[in-house]
Amino acid sequence: MKNEKSYTVAEATKLMENYCAYQERCHKEVEQKLYDLNMIPEAKEKIILHLLQHNFLNEERFSKAFARGKFSIKNWGRIRIVNELKFKNVSAYNIKTALKEIDEADYLKTIEKVAEKKWALIKEPNTFKKRSKLLTYLSSKGYESELIYEVVNRLI
Repeated sequence: MKNEKSYTVAEATKLMENYCAYQERCHKEVEQKLYDLNMIPEAKEKIILHLLQHNFLNEERFSKAFARGKFSIKNWGRIRIVNELKFKNVSAYNIKTALKEIDEADYLKTIEKVAEKKWALIKEPNTFKKRSKLLTYLSSKGYESELIYEVVNRLI
């Protein structure tokens, strides 16, 4: 039998405040963490309400930070960001708001930069295969196909 630590609502609330203060969290992450702490549904609701009321948990703030971070650090495209936010059960409104955080000019510069860098790294003598690998890579990064073709055709 596993010896699991049990927490009072006050202890769990403090833990969750620290968890949310460390970095922005979405509701799904908070609920998973409370589940991992073996909290009963009534306690979960009470803690989540507390986190919302004291602004530890804010889905709009989370989605904006997520979009900015994944775009600027991991160079993800809009499609990938939208899919990841949907996976985290973020509302359509907050997804739309989050995408406004990405500057259009920066977005275009980033896809150019990512494409050029990857093109130089692909060791494939056959230009057609090399182009295909680049298209697949940019698509996996979550960029829109029209944009990908535009950038790749300029590169070649």
